[in-house]
Parts: sequence; C-alpha cells; structure tokens
Amino acid sequence: MQETDSQRLEEARDVMISALAQSMVAYGVTPSVGRIYAVLYFATAPLTLDDIKDEVAMSKASVSTGVRELIDTGMVVKVWKKGDRKDHYIAEKDFFTNFLNFMVKMLRLERSTIHKAVEQTEPVMREIAQHAADSETRALAEKDLALLTDAKPYLRWIMQLANAMESGDIFEHFPRPEDEEPSSGPQPIQENIAHDKQ
Repeated sequence: MQETDSQRLEEARDVMISALAQSMVAYGVTPSVGRIYAVLYFATAPLTLDDIKDEVAMSKASVSTGVRELIDTGMVVKVWKKGDRKDHYIAEKDFFTNFLNFMVKMLRLERSTIHKAVEQTEPVMREIAQHAADSETRALAEKDLALLTDAKPYLRWIMQLANAMESGDIFEHFPRPEDEEPSSGPQPIQENIAHDKQ
C-alpha cells in the first residue's frame, strides 16, 4: 500500500524530532528531555503537559520535570491561552537564540565559579609564598599563584564574550546568515496567547 503524503510528512518529522532530541545533549539535557523540545518545536499551537505526554510516551511527572528544565534553559516558555486554565508551552524556535542563551548562562557560571575560587585561594597562596618556613612550599605556592595570574585574562575574556553574546554584538564579528529560502506555509498559532511573566 502506497504511503500518503501525510504519512511521509509524519515520518520526516519523526526523523527530525529524533535528531533534535539527540542534539540537545550538547545543551546539557537528556535525549528524552530533548524529545519534549523537539515535539514543541514542530507543534503548530501551544501544548499542555497532557498533550506532550501523549506525544513522547513519558509519564506526566517526567514531562513536567523535563519542561521545567527546558524553561530554565530558555528553550521553552510557558504561555497563557484564553479560555483554558491549563498551562500551555511553546518552544523557542530560533536556534541562534537557544545557542546564545545557553552559552551566556554557561560562560557566566564558569567565570563565577572560578572567580570565587581565585578570590578565596589567592590570599592564602600569596601568604604561603611570602612567609612559609619551608622553601619548597614557598616555591610551590609561587607557581600556583602564577597559574592563577595566567587564568585571570581568560576570565575577563569569557565575561566579554558572554556580554557580546547577550547584547548581540557577537553578530558584528560573526554575522547571522540570511535565510537562503524564506519559510512558507502556515505559521504557528499565536492568537489568544501571552507569555507567562511569573
């Protein structure tokens, strides 16, 4: 029996959904959570947790946890739909935005973690380098201090990089390419929808 166009489209979507789910590992989420994002990415209207659950064959509790994780990364947004008390969710469909949001978050986390450690350990190392009774210990402390000093330009650089990504200045150096083929067809339904500010 020959496949219908609808069936072929569904199969093509499944291939893309699987690929997106696997690629989400790069953003620190599991393939199962990535599948939630992929389903929302192809959705033409906001979905509830029950809608998503039916699509991904996961428990509602697992879907809820996965959606919260995606909200934390900025890849999914909770929206309000007029006339419906249930929460609805939509995917951020701009890959550039997803990438920048994730990288800014990770760069700031890396910088903050290392910077706090440097602030905590540098005075100790300096005091040991200057006043330790054992010359070998002083020499080791001096080498460790040099490593911290070498790390500081990197910490400044990743902060500048995060700022450039957040402001969009990064595109002055790496321009966002124009779409070669403008998208066509029906756009996702957005009527009666508002982003949840909470």
